Amino acid sequence: MFLIFIGIAVIVIGFVAASNESPAKAYSGMIRLVGLLVLLVGAGLSSVKQIEPGDVGVQKLFGKVNKSILESGLNVINPLVEVVTFDVRTQNYTMSAVRDEGDKAGDDAIRVLSADGLEVVIDLTVLYRVLPNEAPRILSEIGTDYRNTIVRPICRTKIRDNAVYYDAIALFSSKRDEFQARIFKTIESDFKGRGLVLEQLLVRNITLPESVKTTIESKINAEQEAQKMTFVLQKEKQEAERKRVEAQGIADYQKILSTGLSDKQLQYEMIKAIATSPNAKLIILDSKRNTPLILDAKQ
Repeated sequence: MFLIFIGIAVIVIGFVAASNESPAKAYSGMIRLVGLLVLLVGAGLSSVKQIEPGDVGVQKLFGKVNKSILESGLNVINPLVEVVTFDVRTQNYTMSAVRDEGDKAGDDAIRVLSADGLEVVIDLTVLYRVLPNEAPRILSEIGTDYRNTIVRPICRTKIRDNAVYYDAIALFSSKRDEFQARIFKTIESDFKGRGLVLEQLLVRNITLPESVKTTIESKINAEQEAQKMTFVLQKEKQEAERKRVEAQGIADYQKILSTGLSDKQLQYEMIKAIATSPNAKLIILDSKRNTPLILDAKQ
């Protein structure tokens, strides 16, 4: 485009030089020829536009946007057209409380009020992309800075609007996935109406007030102590049951011994024990006293 204007300017200078009585009048034809060559070279270069992979081009001529897009590669266009490129690959926008971690310097986390009136700090990353066919409409209605015009304000507003349905502790624990799915659905709908596709919504961190943190830690400690005490009581109960079973076994054994053994069985067991002794013995049963008389053969 720049060479076109240079060529036109040189041609005009050639005509001016030809109309005046000046030393340059003799060279006016050559000046016009040079200007024409520059104009043709500029027009040729401006008629070819290269679009990089992952981008699309939108043509704009004198403020009017062409609804057709230019795909990646070389494209032949009107040399007077201005081409605005849009990145149609996946992009991310991060809002974080950590300095220099998000897209904006400093603390850029989203502060919301929960259903119980507590302030909760949320770190968020949004993954999105531009619909290629919607690029001309985005340029006409929004412009090229759609990140700050659409992505940032919609995400922050929808998160605040949906956080009021949850308690702070629920956001942090049991309802976190439900909250993320809910805001994804609402943001996705708004993005779609503006030519953007929401691919993923990542709730990276939820920070609770210090008072709530202290309460949660106390509750967790109390639950752990209760679980520990339950374990101790269960162990003691099992030990008491073991002792009861052992005592019952001893009592049953003693009962069997006291009621189940006869005199003849006792005599048999006594003789059996003596007979298995390594020392030779002579056993004589006394029929009157029903007791054995044992004589050692070695004596």
